[in-house]
Amino acid sequence: MELNSVYGDLHIHIGRTNGGQAVKISGSRDLTFAGIAREAAQRKGIGLIGIIDCHSPAVLRDIDQCLEEGEMAEVAGGGIGYRDTTILLGAEIELREPGRKECHVLAYMPNLEAMKSFSSWLSRHMKNVNLSSQRLYVPSRELQREVLDRGGLLIPAHIFTPHKGLYGASAEHMDDLFDSEGIAAVELGLSADSEMAGYLSELDRYTFLTNSDAHSLSKIGREYNRLELASSSFEEFALALARRDGRRISANYGLNPRLGKYHRTYCGGCGSILDEAGFTAAGQRCPYCGSLKLVQGVLDRILAIADREQPRIPAYRPPYHYQVPLEFIPGLGRAKMQLLLDAFGTEMNILHRASGEELAAVVGPKLASAIAAARSGTLQLSAGGGGTYGKVVSPEAGAQFGVNPLN
Repeated sequence: MELNSVYGDLHIHIGRTNGGQAVKISGSRDLTFAGIAREAAQRKGIGLIGIIDCHSPAVLRDIDQCLEEGEMAEVAGGGIGYRDTTILLGAEIELREPGRKECHVLAYMPNLEAMKSFSSWLSRHMKNVNLSSQRLYVPSRELQREVLDRGGLLIPAHIFTPHKGLYGASAEHMDDLFDSEGIAAVELGLSADSEMAGYLSELDRYTFLTNSDAHSLSKIGREYNRLELASSSFEEFALALARRDGRRISANYGLNPRLGKYHRTYCGGCGSILDEAGFTAAGQRCPYCGSLKLVQGVLDRILAIADREQPRIPAYRPPYHYQVPLEFIPGLGRAKMQLLLDAFGTEMNILHRASGEELAAVVGPKLASAIAAARSGTLQLSAGGGGTYGKVVSPEAGAQFGVNPLN
């Protein structure tokens, strides 16, 4: 069977319903179910998206309306189809075991019927099932059973972040919370990459996902994956996570971890980001102000719980490509971006198919050089931490590092 490469971003929030009802309080108002589908299909060029607030009864009503009006249709193998894009139905759920901090997990259902059943079950164990990322008042393994019994997939979200990541906040081992056999994959989050995760041997078995966790339309595709699938559907996605029958994740595209807002330890006393070799934060004071109010960064947390002195990457692990989103690039404003979209159609075409010479013909050699450096990961960066994203220091860093940015 012939397989095709599909780009996928599997963690996108809904801000509001069609009627204006809040779902993700911090999400943009134009993040509706239909709005996300249009953005992914028409502007981004992403063929597989996961909307992770589909458990909300209000969102389910929006989905039914899209199907009834014929704008969308259910896909053979699971999912909702809009043009050339398939939407996977997911939910982000907060868990807290006694004596531990909160962590977030993603649950994907095989079809709309299963999601409606799951939503009904969630409503009995949540205070407000209409909202995103709500606390579920059941044990972690009970949730896992409910997901798997419906044919779903359970994936811990942004696993290393100090803000509700499984390893970053709640546990040192997967089995502390879940049956590790029933975990389909793990999501790395914006502040980690495959090499960093390679310090933990228990993660060798899992497929890694890099997703945007988008709270606005522009952030869709901030991080994403390339998948080899026979078609875009839930069943094919499940096969790719299990690395079966040739289906697989063939590439992860993500921010350099230095751009992630929790990459390094942050001092709440003076606001400093502690980007120093060997600094672990455990039991230490801020070297600048002496404060103990330190928020441990992703890198420092990984090093603290690592069972390897050097990271190890399994042979099957796909390449992790550092890539700066187009909107991060200095000088690439709305007008220039529209010129690129008019010329190449979608952001995925700009990032993966347009040559340096073609880019330069549209926006000039300087900006084309910056775009090429962004997609090859050679832009100069400053580290993020404490909830503040890192920054692109120079759009011409490719030349500074001796890289020909147009290749």
